[in-house]
Amino acid sequence: MTRLINGNFTNKTMEQRLVECVPNFSEGQDKAIIDLIIQPILDNKSVTLLDIDMGGDFNRTVVTMVGDPESVLQTVTECTSIALELIDMRHHSGEHARMGAVDVVPFIPIKGVTMDECIELSNRYAKYVSDAHSLPVYLYAKSAKYPSRVRLPDVRKGEYEGLQKKLESPDWKPDFGPAKFQPTMGATATGARNFLIAYNVNLNTTDKSKANTIASKIRTSGTIVKDENGETVRDKNGIVQRIPGMFEKLQAAGWMYNEDTAQVSMNLLDYSVTGLHDVTETIKVEASKLGLEAVAGELVGLVPLQAIIDAGNFYSDTNIQDVDTLVTNAIDGLMLDRIESFDPYQNIIEWAIEREQNE
Repeated sequence: MTRLINGNFTNKTMEQRLVECVPNFSEGQDKAIIDLIIQPILDNKSVTLLDIDMGGDFNRTVVTMVGDPESVLQTVTECTSIALELIDMRHHSGEHARMGAVDVVPFIPIKGVTMDECIELSNRYAKYVSDAHSLPVYLYAKSAKYPSRVRLPDVRKGEYEGLQKKLESPDWKPDFGPAKFQPTMGATATGARNFLIAYNVNLNTTDKSKANTIASKIRTSGTIVKDENGETVRDKNGIVQRIPGMFEKLQAAGWMYNEDTAQVSMNLLDYSVTGLHDVTETIKVEASKLGLEAVAGELVGLVPLQAIIDAGNFYSDTNIQDVDTLVTNAIDGLMLDRIESFDPYQNIIEWAIEREQNE
């Protein structure tokens, strides 16, 4: 393997401009459909397929690809066209929030690419797929044109089932495409964002509400204030009052990993502000207050090496400099090998890119 020097790969292939794209498709049970959707990635030699995460209960697949900006844009539009043809939202159900067959398509700068360039890519993607398929598309994150559309949960609010009514509101006219409900396709969100870590912690309970209780305490948006009658408290302007959560740059909710295991499902929006070890240790404490234990950690998709090193430093007794040891300590501390084996050369983005390019 190519050695690391201060976190940077020495091989020249890493000098190319790299954009990551992580489309979420609302199909997680039929592998044959996903195989067809990802074929354009396999066909394009300028794009590397890093990860496919199929979730049966979520009925969602998260695909991670990386490559030069133009090749990634071309490839994800081809994947989108196939997915819109094969996925019918009228028959879709699953644990995870969703509003469309191609639910969200984020563009993330990885190397030699600016955020502004990724914003431009998201706009070009939105225009192409909306023109080609009459698909309603919303811009979110760094690409959002309105404050109400910055957060993906706000854009998804109401999900597919509430989309038809949502499209009738002038406040939710799509940024691209018609303000018309497309029953088979739903709607898509796209935008540019920083690297997001999707990370879950499983609990030894079947009670999703307990996982949600923990999630509401730690997420940035916190918990809604209720009065003695259980009614939502609002201020004089009608704004819902909240108790702020423990962490910044964190989204969290209670979900079911399977029928026997509830989990705290999270998006870490900036791991330099709120790290994997921060949320893991806090969840352990909050779980113990409920008589529960945190039993496993789960990464969905890939993670930057630095985020793992930060956790490795936290879980190491001494000031260890060896990267391999830090990674091993992080895997153990975050419980990433409790559900299944955790391969850092598949799950750490820099190592995964290097492995694929060397192969």
